[in-house]
Amino acid sequence: MAVALTVTGCAADPHASLPEFMRAKAPDQPPPEPAPDVERLVRANLDKVFLATSYPRNMRVSEPHRAVRGDGWTACVRADLTSATGTPLGSQTYRLTIAEGEIKDRRRVGNEDNCVSEHYTSIMVTK
Repeated sequence: MAVALTVTGCAADPHASLPEFMRAKAPDQPPPEPAPDVERLVRANLDKVFLATSYPRNMRVSEPHRAVRGDGWTACVRADLTSATGTPLGSQTYRLTIAEGEIKDRRRVGNEDNCVSEHYTSIMVTK
């Protein structure tokens, strides 16, 4: 019985010094998430990216990049916005965190962020 427990315990460790046929198979990694269609996501989720009262115009998006942490993606979106008082705010840039085909987070970026050096593509939004 003790021998059976010892062999069973070692078989679960893929690094054990047992013959290959006795080792437990390491779990398969899920395939990486495909790159998101940032333009489509922004168009479909304007309310998650911009306040309706900011009247976003001249919207542009960057290509997605794999997130440094986690399995998701990041992308940048830029638009000309208006403040709540009606004053033009100019061009504002946000970093989007995208996972599982959804925008999970958006944060305003500063000059030190790499969104500054991204190449942007204009997007058309129809109402």
